[in-house]
Amino acid sequence: MGVPVIDVKNIDGGDRKAIMAQIAKACESPGFFQITNHGIEHGLLDHVKEVCSQQYKINREQNFKDSLPVRALNRAIEAEAKGKNVEKIENMDWEDVFQVHEMKGTNSWPSEPKEFKEIIEEFRSQIFNLTEKLLEIISEGLGLEKGYLKRAFAGGEKEKPFFGTKVSHYPPCPRPDLIKGIRAHTDAGGLIPLYQDDEVRGLQVLNNGSWIDVQPMQYSIVVNIGDQIEAVSNGKYKSAWHRILPTKDGNRLSVASFYNPSYNALVSPAPQLIAQAQPNGNGAHELSTYPKYPFGDYMKIYSEQKYEAKEPRFKAVGRLNEQIAC
Repeated sequence: MGVPVIDVKNIDGGDRKAIMAQIAKACESPGFFQITNHGIEHGLLDHVKEVCSQQYKINREQNFKDSLPVRALNRAIEAEAKGKNVEKIENMDWEDVFQVHEMKGTNSWPSEPKEFKEIIEEFRSQIFNLTEKLLEIISEGLGLEKGYLKRAFAGGEKEKPFFGTKVSHYPPCPRPDLIKGIRAHTDAGGLIPLYQDDEVRGLQVLNNGSWIDVQPMQYSIVVNIGDQIEAVSNGKYKSAWHRILPTKDGNRLSVASFYNPSYNALVSPAPQLIAQAQPNGNGAHELSTYPKYPFGDYMKIYSEQKYEAKEPRFKAVGRLNEQIAC
């Protein structure tokens, strides 16, 4: 079993309502889906995979071999070989990652491979446009204006949503039983499009209490719902718990982008969706369990509680803003 796969080729044509219904269903559960025929050039995706792999080999591989997770795992393997009891490493991930959006200056881009900057910037441009189109579809699926989520995440006329991209590699791991690729978590932001490896497995999503694979598919884009869309949808759409399993074979590539609210954006459930809430036993509408808060405040809490349950995060940011209001 894998996550839903949705062909969006005719999203602006006669199949729009049917495609919108498929996306809405996937946003409700499991909060993950894959899209095909999305308009991003296959040749570009091939080049992204190629230059990211080259960049890792040239600039990242040796640093990863010297990294804290590798040293910790090697110590555990050595201790086990001496007959000691070894517990699974729980506080770190078997991942090499760098943030592309932080390469603001020309000199910060790697000099090799030479095509890296050009290809990644073109990819970011195309994935950004695709993400905004998906946000329109998701807004409409919630019964909102198609520009609702984009405006809500902007936080004002002079601000704009944050769009970041990170490139991750998950190198072969000699003992996958002793460390995680990435610990289970939900994503803090809005909508996350992911170009993942089409050969090496590892990404899983929690669905009805069971972990299922996000199956590798050539040229597909994986999409998952973040905590902020859950809040704006008043819980109708759920951010999904997901994790990465390390593997003994293959160096898994992941290029994830994050369309998040600006730090000053005030996030809250859409008023229309609160009005649609089911009445309680007294005939009155239940108030939303999602507070109104600046996204920056949520991120401060998330940075400390990323791998913990998400419900206390919403409660904590609500209490924080109640204190500020007082």
